[in-house]
Amino acid sequence: MFLALKELKHGKLRFLMIGLIFVLISWLVFLLSGLGTGLNTLSAASFKNIDANYVAFEKGARASMSRSIISEDAMDQIKEQKNVNKVAPLGAVSVTIMKDKKHINDDDKYDVTVLGAEPNSFLIPKVTEGKTISASRPNDVIVNDSLKDKGFKIGDTVKVESSDEKMKIVGFMHNETYNHVATVYAPVDKFRSMRFAAPKSDDGVKNPVNAIMIQGDDLNAKQIEKNIPGLEVVTKDTAIQGMPGHKEENGTITMMLVFLLAISAVVIAVFFYVLTLQKSNQFGIMKAIGASNGFLGRTIVSQVFILSLSSILVGALLAYLVAVILPEGTPFSLDPKLVLIYGIVLLIVSVLSSILSVRKITKIDPLQAIGRVE
Repeated sequence: MFLALKELKHGKLRFLMIGLIFVLISWLVFLLSGLGTGLNTLSAASFKNIDANYVAFEKGARASMSRSIISEDAMDQIKEQKNVNKVAPLGAVSVTIMKDKKHINDDDKYDVTVLGAEPNSFLIPKVTEGKTISASRPNDVIVNDSLKDKGFKIGDTVKVESSDEKMKIVGFMHNETYNHVATVYAPVDKFRSMRFAAPKSDDGVKNPVNAIMIQGDDLNAKQIEKNIPGLEVVTKDTAIQGMPGHKEENGTITMMLVFLLAISAVVIAVFFYVLTLQKSNQFGIMKAIGASNGFLGRTIVSQVFILSLSSILVGALLAYLVAVILPEGTPFSLDPKLVLIYGIVLLIVSVLSSILSVRKITKIDPLQAIGRVE
């Protein structure tokens, strides 16, 4: 470690340039991580926030809300199944809303996802401002607080485009988005009036919803499907993966992160291998006077560790600074756990990349190195 620190101090500019490149790589890794988390949250925050363990869909719907239509009446049968604690219906429909006024421009229209649920069920999120929905007020809704920035406020009446449906905003909630747009929670009957307004759009299903959320540990999903024909029961995580575009977004971000990690390994390996080649004579002389391969190898590994750790910390700091200055509403969220995980992975990858240089040191012949000294 002593030799590693002395050399880092002696070659400040050289190691500073290497460190700067690795800072940029680690910074980009953390930025992509934040972007991936932000997009992930934007696409499925409302679904993730629901305190449920399993989801029941129509059989053959492939765990997709948009493909599933089942009867709310199926809840009675699901409640009777082993280890089931609570159940609640859920529906989802994408609509365009606008304020209820005479003159409306395209800029006054906003896409949202209306989630239909029973008032007072475990699906309804906590209200941060105003009041929650009630069965006695069928037109009341609560909306994500991002709509505040669009000029919506408590007491506003909003219309649904291409429909006679109207809703009254009575409360705001936080971090509730679905399919990359703000979520609106409405009574399940209000959802039905929007989703199944067209004749026969409910496929003849009585009291139709898209899914039934289930609370309960250690459920036997296959047994429930066997006991209740026409249902497909999956975990909530599986249902999230079934949301349109969710899996593809995660796959794209993950692939980019993997490539960045591979690039960082190559960059560090090449830089330190070149430095090792340049110092072959010095290493040869040190081996001639008694320095072991292990001692010299630890020197290289220590240099890579110190340089990588410093660069990763600076990259993480820059990423958090970016998170502070980004405009409100940008899909970017740095998860401390993911930052720590990716930081550790970057550090491990960097240290492992030094193996090429260590292997080169073990092959240096002291006599040949001394013979090349000028």
